[in-house]
Formats: sequence, structure tokens, C-alpha cells
Amino acid sequence: MATVTYSYKMFKYFNRTFAISEQAPPPDVKDAFSLFADGADSMSADQLLHFLHDHQLESDYTEEDSNRIVETVLQSRAQNAECDSDNNGLTLDEFFRFLFLVDFNDALKSQVHHDMNAPLSHYFIYTGHNSYLTGNQLSSDCSDVPIIKALQRGVRVIELDLWPNSTKDDIDVVHGRTLTAPVSLIQCLKSIKEYAFVKSEYPLIITLEDHLTPFLQAKVAEMIAQEFGDLLYYPETDLLTEFPTPESVKGRILISTKPPKEYLESKQFKDSDSERESIDEGTSSPCIITELEVADEKSDGNDLDEESLNARDKKPDQQSIPEYKRLITIHAGKPKGNVKDHLNVVGGVKRLSLSEQELERASIAHGSDIVRYTQKNIIRVYPKGTRVNSSNYRPHIGWIYGAQMVAFNMQGHGKSLWYMQGMFRANGGCGYVKKPSFLIEQGPDDEVFDPKKPMPVKKTLMVKVYLGNGWSTDFSKTHFDTFSPPDFYTKVCIVGIPADQVNRKTKIIHDDWFPVWDEEFEFPLCVPELALLWIEVREYDKHEKDDFGGQACFPVPELRSGFRVVPLFDEKGEQLKSVKLLMRFQFK
Repeated sequence: MATVTYSYKMFKYFNRTFAISEQAPPPDVKDAFSLFADGADSMSADQLLHFLHDHQLESDYTEEDSNRIVETVLQSRAQNAECDSDNNGLTLDEFFRFLFLVDFNDALKSQVHHDMNAPLSHYFIYTGHNSYLTGNQLSSDCSDVPIIKALQRGVRVIELDLWPNSTKDDIDVVHGRTLTAPVSLIQCLKSIKEYAFVKSEYPLIITLEDHLTPFLQAKVAEMIAQEFGDLLYYPETDLLTEFPTPESVKGRILISTKPPKEYLESKQFKDSDSERESIDEGTSSPCIITELEVADEKSDGNDLDEESLNARDKKPDQQSIPEYKRLITIHAGKPKGNVKDHLNVVGGVKRLSLSEQELERASIAHGSDIVRYTQKNIIRVYPKGTRVNSSNYRPHIGWIYGAQMVAFNMQGHGKSLWYMQGMFRANGGCGYVKKPSFLIEQGPDDEVFDPKKPMPVKKTLMVKVYLGNGWSTDFSKTHFDTFSPPDFYTKVCIVGIPADQVNRKTKIIHDDWFPVWDEEFEFPLCVPELALLWIEVREYDKHEKDDFGGQACFPVPELRSGFRVVPLFDEKGEQLKSVKLLMRFQFK
């Protein structure tokens, strides 16, 4: 076992030297190696295959796969002139290094494996809010850059706020009535077209919050049709009785908005839907459906010249109305009055927008109605307006009631966004996660899931944290502590329904760049289908806030059993180059 020496200078005069041993295989790894190698000094390709099948529960691996792994190791050994060249199997150290290979031992499957032939309402969809903002909700620039970044991460719902430009003859994307600087709609559309399917081939939904005259609405319809061409999906009827499936609209761009007829009717109301949303939200949502939410005369009348005002007063049989209406796959709206009155939709399927506060209030009295509504229809939840710094809320407030579009500020950071990123690592990271059956189906007496009702433990997750490394490569020697190596500990948490939420943490390993914890935690879960496993490494500091050392989040139903390598991510959600944990996951 190799030893590495680290020297630190104290008070400019005194040197402190730390001799740190690099990690050896932990006892569980040694035991597994001995078991599957039948006590020999090396593990053959056939024995490795048994390990993959019986310990890792990887039934898809073939004899060809295990032979390829061993051959790769042997070639590496020959190139490095390592140990016993006559040994035709994996040594213990080589087996240990093999466990750190993400391609073979990742915690999640990398392929799409959920049923993608159910209606869109049966999926949680990776949704952004005010997708064009680069920072806060009041004064940051608007740009296509955050839209591109969201699409590269797999976001499937992109939100654009549309306003007339300064000369009232074109369309800007901007957070209205704030100091944010606009970006042109055409620039956003071009970038969306280029990056729409770089991460996921499944449908992209664009939601448009619309503050435009009929003339400019017609121009938007023309721009979208010309820019997206065959990528644009047109619904077969004016109002669908069931949403299309992700598989049936793979590679297509969908639009979601309030129809023009509803726009004209909304002029009767002093407080229009899109105006309320502008005030309430402070942010917007991303990708698969284009939502065109239209403001009333009060919303944008002050910005219009006389010709535009006259255009707005024309009747709904104008040419602009059918052009615009033809785009809409998902009809959108926000409730006026009691939310309960909007949860009994008769006829076509729709999308209802609620702020995080509105959803929480409605769930107290009408939780079952919300779950029943989302079995066929879509609910979009957006951040409250006071989140001007682009912070986010806990996404489970929407997911536990079946809300498909839990809209997040992707330019924000913090735990809530990490949870969102963790959830949508499921199903190969395609941006669509099939909802659990209890959120889709009704019971024998038409009852639906009630997250407030006491439930028994359904499954127990066992999590063992062995060790971690890579910090000495990715961080400077004094990044965590000026005078000594870091003091790392790991937090292991379950995020889900209130009954399942729990936090645990390992002991602190002092003065060591290569911490070994070898600790196991047990998590009884009542609703494992909605649980997330969140892991965070911190560096203990007794005088200040503990330093951040990396985090990762996983959907519990997707975790693969056995020894797993867990790459950690930084505070922005970007994967660290070298930092990894070795862990084990088991269910009972």
C-alpha cells in the first residue's frame, strides 16, 4: 500500500508533514473477491461473470462482456509491466480498481427503460422556469445561453415570456416589467432548434407566456412554423381527449398555451392569467410544450400604439387566431377563483398552472382531487414571486400529488435543484420519468393515493459508504484547510414523502485526503417510488461553516444493487473530474 507525504507550512516558519496511506480494498471487497475467486489469487472471466450476476445483480452481462473486461485489464498490465504476467485473471487490486469504473459499476442504468407509450400526463417531465434568464428575476440579462445549457442537461420544458419590442413590430423574450435586458425571440428559437434533442430524443415542450397583440401572435405563429419546420407537432384536433405519448412524438416540438378565444374572454377580467403568473412567479419553465399564455389589455396596453390597440379589438375570426390556435397541443390556463372548481375538467385534457403556494393550499383540502386530475391532465407548478434571487422550492410538493411539470429556475443553485437533477437522472436521463402506478390508477372504490395517510414500510434501503478519493487531484492542497489535510465526512439522506425523510452522517476522518469510513445506514421507506438518495461530502471546520466537498443525488427506484462507484458533482451540478465514492446499495 503506497504512502503519500503532504507538507504544510504554519505561521511561515514551521512545517507539518502528514504521511497518508492510499486506500486498500475494504474488507467487504476482499471477502467478495475471495468468495467469487474460490479463494484463489486471481478471478477468471467466468468467475467475474458470476460476481456480476450474483452480487451486482446484473443479469444483462454476458460471457463476452466479462472476457472483454479481463482482456482490457491484462493489456493494461502488460503496458505497465505490472506484477505476475502469467496470471490470466484479475488480482485483488485490479478487481478493486475495476469497481471504480463508471462504465461498468455506475449507480444507475444509462439507457431509457421506462414504458414510453403512455400519455404525457403519466410522466414527470423535466421542466424549467423563465428559461431565458441568466441570473435573478429582476435585473439579469435574458439570453439563449441558459436555454442551451438547460437543453444540454436534458430539460424537456422551456418557458419563454413574449413581449412586443420597443418599436412594436417584433417580439422580445424578456421578464416583463423588470430591469432584465431582452433577447430576440428568433434567436431563442434558432438555439432551441439546434439543441432541442442533443441530450434526449423525446419531445420538447415550449411554454410561451404571451403579452402580444393578435398581429404579433400571427407573427409568432409564422416564425415558429418556419423555424421548426417538420420538427413542429400539430395536434390532430382542436382539443385532445388524451395527450400523445412520448414515443409517438419523439423528436418533435410541442406548443402549450391559452387558446386565443380564452384570451379574448379574459379581457373581461381585471387580473389576467398571464399577468398573475408574471407577478406570482418570478421565473419560468422549460421544454416539451410551447405554452402561449396571453395577457389582457391591462397587461400590455400601456406599451401599445393606437394601431396596435385597434388590432387587439378585432374579432376572434381574424386570420391570426387560427394560425396561432393551430400550434397548441396542450391547452393552458390558470385558475380564477377556487382551485377546486378547475379540477373537474369535462371534455378535452388541459394543463393547469399553480404557484407552489397555491398547490400547497389546495392540497390541504383537495389533495385527492389534484391526484385524480393529474391522472389525465397536466399540472404545472412554478416558484412563488418572492424568489427574486432565482431560488427553488422542494419539488416533492408537486410530485407527491402527481404534478408533471414542477418548474425550476435552472440558473439557481442549492439542494432543491440537486434533488431535481437527481430525479431526472432516472430513465437514462431522457427528461421523462414514468409516474408510479399509484399516481396513475384508481382503487376498486375510485380512491386515489393520499400522501398524508399513514403507510407501512414497503422496502428498506441499505447504504454502505466505504471510501472516497480524487480531492487531492481536483483541489489545491490548501483548498479545505490551510495547515493540514481535510477532515471529511459524508451525509447520507433520504428526500421524499415526510414519513421517509431522514438524515444520517458518517464519522469525521481527520487529516486525510483518502478517507475510509466503512459505515452502513438503513433506511425504511414507505413510498420508495418517490424517494431520492442524496449524498454530500463536507469538510469539517470547527470555526466556520463546513466546506463543500461534492454531492450526488439518485432516484431510489433506479439504484443498482451491489458495489457502486459514485462520482460527485459541484454546487452547480457539474461533475467533478476525479472525486468518487465507493458505496454499496442493497434492498430488503
